[in-house]
Amino acid sequence: MSETTPRCGLVTIIGRPNVGKSTLLNRLIGEKISITSSRAQTTRHRLLGIKTGEHAQIVYVDTPGLHADNKSMMNRQMNRVAGASLLGVDCIVLLISAGGWVDADEYPLRLVARQDIPVILVINKIDHLKDRGQLLPLIEQSSGKMAFAGIVPLSARTGTNVDDLEKTILEHLPHQPLMYPADQITDRSERFLAAELIREQIFRGFQQEVPYATAVSIEQFKRVKGRLNVDATIWVEKEGQKPILIGKNGERLKTVGSRARLAMQKLFAAKVHLNLWVKVREGWSDDERALRSLGYTEEG
Repeated sequence: MSETTPRCGLVTIIGRPNVGKSTLLNRLIGEKISITSSRAQTTRHRLLGIKTGEHAQIVYVDTPGLHADNKSMMNRQMNRVAGASLLGVDCIVLLISAGGWVDADEYPLRLVARQDIPVILVINKIDHLKDRGQLLPLIEQSSGKMAFAGIVPLSARTGTNVDDLEKTILEHLPHQPLMYPADQITDRSERFLAAELIREQIFRGFQQEVPYATAVSIEQFKRVKGRLNVDATIWVEKEGQKPILIGKNGERLKTVGSRARLAMQKLFAAKVHLNLWVKVREGWSDDERALRSLGYTEEG
């Protein structure tokens, strides 16, 4: 390809749960397309974020957090999705926290070390450090882990040094035609994004096991006279989880719905009317057929 042909390629963002992958993706794209919360394993699906500039297109692959725990069908599915996202890409971005390497980082490290692909290490959350001098020994330690194509300390939350990461990535992408139209920012449908925004509010609003026992399916997604009508079902695994999610006089469910509706209006730039129902589907997260019916398929 000619040097005048834009750089374009696939870049997988990978790491342990809750290390900031989705926050970084949103920062790189400049749009909220991947849901976030302080809870581990908020991300369950593979999602593409597409960043198109004047001379390049970077197609980022956001993945569920990798973890060695494969006890449930859901955990195995998320690991399969994340692992498959390493295949056929041009570059890998591995995230760790500025707090240093922990045992949970070793599993993603082993996976990326097996790939014959440039791997850039991102040391995220540097805004949490009181002394930036702590970075130098961490960078030196990281250099001994494997031959990284680059090591970039940054803050996905504030945007510090994110431009440096993008420049480093571009060095490893081939010159080839764009994969997606210049105005497209994700491969996911509006229905999918709506379901994710509802699930995000559940993860942010509830403690203990309830967020992990929920899935969301969109029953109706229709634009009528400039307004978006959305009907959604929140599935839980046990009868006892239903009243927790609904709350006294339906107040907790109303809060989830109100916050999700506002997030949808911002993303879809339209007025949204949202109806929510809560139903029980026993043991759905450990049932392969149920997982497939709720959209947890072999992505990647």
